[in-house]
Amino acid sequence: MTAVKLPASIQVIERGWLSSNNIVFRGAGATALVDSGYVTHAPQTLAHLERALEGAALDWLVNTHCHSDHMGGNRAIQDRYACRTSIPAGEAKLVEAWDEKQLMLGFADQRAERFRIDDVFEAGAVLELGDIDWQAIASPGHDANAVMLYAPEERILISADALWENGFGVIFPQMFGRQTAFAETRATLESIARLEPRLVIPGHGRMFTEVGAALERAFARLSSYEASIERLARHCLKVLLVFALLDKGSMPLAGLPAYVQSIGVYTDLNARYLRMTPQALAEFLVADLEKAGAAKRENGMLVPLIAA
Repeated sequence: MTAVKLPASIQVIERGWLSSNNIVFRGAGATALVDSGYVTHAPQTLAHLERALEGAALDWLVNTHCHSDHMGGNRAIQDRYACRTSIPAGEAKLVEAWDEKQLMLGFADQRAERFRIDDVFEAGAVLELGDIDWQAIASPGHDANAVMLYAPEERILISADALWENGFGVIFPQMFGRQTAFAETRATLESIARLEPRLVIPGHGRMFTEVGAALERAFARLSSYEASIERLARHCLKVLLVFALLDKGSMPLAGLPAYVQSIGVYTDLNARYLRMTPQALAEFLVADLEKAGAAKRENGMLVPLIAA
């Protein structure tokens, strides 16, 4: 990997897979943070943030989108710093109503604390973070209202879950009345290719400079899902179960059939695409996670093998 060079005003705090990466900005203007991690990691997030700020106050919190792993620490950060909080305009109604289905909270067995919105920003807005101008760019697919942030002079892209080094955030076509998630994801990837960033700061995983190779992998993965929506449904459920494992620490194997029958997103995807019994679905998910090295059986429990 080519050496990563960041402007002095930017610090990236790479987290495990339960929390999104945190991006801290310090310069002549306001101190700022992009994305706040998951609610159970809030104490860790605050500790990371205090070290990065070196005693300074946090003035501004910005979210790329409002999934639990990106905004779950918002409330704790607001309580600590009383900072201004800005979110993409399309997310405001969902947050104000605290729609647990659309926000993928209770519907997906995920959690967050309600937080205050001070203002919103639209795609096309320019945000000054760390003395650098960042363009807000719509990036629907993983989340219909998500944005990326791009600094043209630095050619740095904060991609959130639109592009990772090996893939992108899970997509849910035909849920929530959306029939266009595949096309939106492809258009978002194409928009990244047109930007030609030199460096991508993803929502999860390490920063990377081999953007062309990452895009090739992402397009190939998207094509495989377009060819088989059942493959995508299985992937969605495995991702969600790993998230639940990271959140809870472990889950009893005997209780998994009842679990997948009780959580809305599992029952929805299973009824639409897989049509398995709860027992068969639970067994499939456990076997596939074991095969992938993401989880293991231990003393009647399913435990994660990746870092939270």
